[in-house]
Amino acid sequence: MHIAIPSRPRLLAAFILALIAVLSFPVSSTLQAQSNASQQATEKPYVIEYYYKVKWGHADEFIALFKKNHYPVLKKEIEMGRILKVFAQVPRYHATEDGRWDFRTTIVFKNAQIANDNFDSAPLLKQLFPDQDSYKKEEQRRFEILDAHWDLPIKDSDLDSH
Repeated sequence: MHIAIPSRPRLLAAFILALIAVLSFPVSSTLQAQSNASQQATEKPYVIEYYYKVKWGHADEFIALFKKNHYPVLKKEIEMGRILKVFAQVPRYHATEDGRWDFRTTIVFKNAQIANDNFDSAPLLKQLFPDQDSYKKEEQRRFEILDAHWDLPIKDSDLDSH
């Protein structure tokens, strides 16, 4: 059995059903929330600690080579706005061999995207170090005296939150 519904009530019913569907699924607010979260993530600084464990007796040489050949690159990236801050620490005392590290740098990147964007530093290295042969030889030495190296992205932990 088929019941004929006049066209105006049919259009009205279709409109009401469509309106209910739109109000039931607030897609635009979900997309807006995702966009806001994404924007906050790209604006939030991203911190990575870089640990270096050097062969015994070579920590001073490693740090001198780091300051000469790598720190100028990091300072240039600060000027470019990629990095917000760079600082370094050395341990006051020594630890057990398995937990020992000799030098740690902490880099505060502008955001996570920049920290992970595979930045090509080759043009920067050529500009800062015109004598590429000496630069490469010194960098090779810096890594020859290195026993271990690891990178540790860190995040803040709010101790007052539940």
